[in-house]
Amino acid sequence: MIKIEAIVRPDRINIIIDALDAVGCRGFNVQNVNGRGQQQGVEVFTGRGATTATRTSLPKALITTVVSEADKEKIIDAILGSAKSSEEGAIGDGKIFVSPVSEVIRVRTGERDEAAL
Repeated sequence: MIKIEAIVRPDRINIIIDALDAVGCRGFNVQNVNGRGQQQGVEVFTGRGATTATRTSLPKALITTVVSEADKEKIIDAILGSAKSSEEGAIGDGKIFVSPVSEVIRVRTGERDEAAL
């Protein structure tokens, strides 16, 4: 089993969710988070636009799902294809982290691993 975490632009969430549904991703979680990466923040106008300030932490969304090894590539491809803000992509579009999961247990039934997904 594989855990896929994608940090993406919050305005792309509905598009990404539609792409995940289209490839059969049954379950995922979405969280609103703040952070920064290569972008190192952005300059924003404050007040009536007379002054600027650097906002170092930007709003992002974190999508987390655990899938079988066989579904890993189609889930990653769905996220990659729907998270880009333009054809070539742009700084700030996000990152995908993939890590192994050693065990999954469904609380309601006690089912384990693949049966719990």
